[in-house]
Amino acid sequence: MLLVHGGLFGAGLGDSKQKFLYIPEPHNDFIFSILGEELGFIGCAIVLILFAIFIWRGILIAMRAPDMFGSLLAIGITALVAIQVIINVAVVTSSMPATGMPLPFFSYRRNSIIYFTV
Repeated sequence: MLLVHGGLFGAGLGDSKQKFLYIPEPHNDFIFSILGEELGFIGCAIVLILFAIFIWRGILIAMRAPDMFGSLLAIGITALVAIQVIINVAVVTSSMPATGMPLPFFSYRRNSIIYFTV
């Protein structure tokens, strides 16, 4: 939504203006835009780098798994998180329409991965 308001370093934790009745569901669907305003470009880059490390480590675990079940389990969980991150960031940057997909590990619903699989 409004990632530009954060600038390079952000407004500071808790100093976001757009979470007060400006965007729908700021604690779930648009949490990345709040992160962008409060932590800035540097904070968003760090969050995306951490997700990239998580995804890379999941792929390595899947490749080194001793059996097919372990490999499929690791790649499935990694793909689940990766798809949610890609869709949420695409919605926040207005690259695709709003879907209601929360950002894993950051949104209000911490168990969003369980809801996504059911």
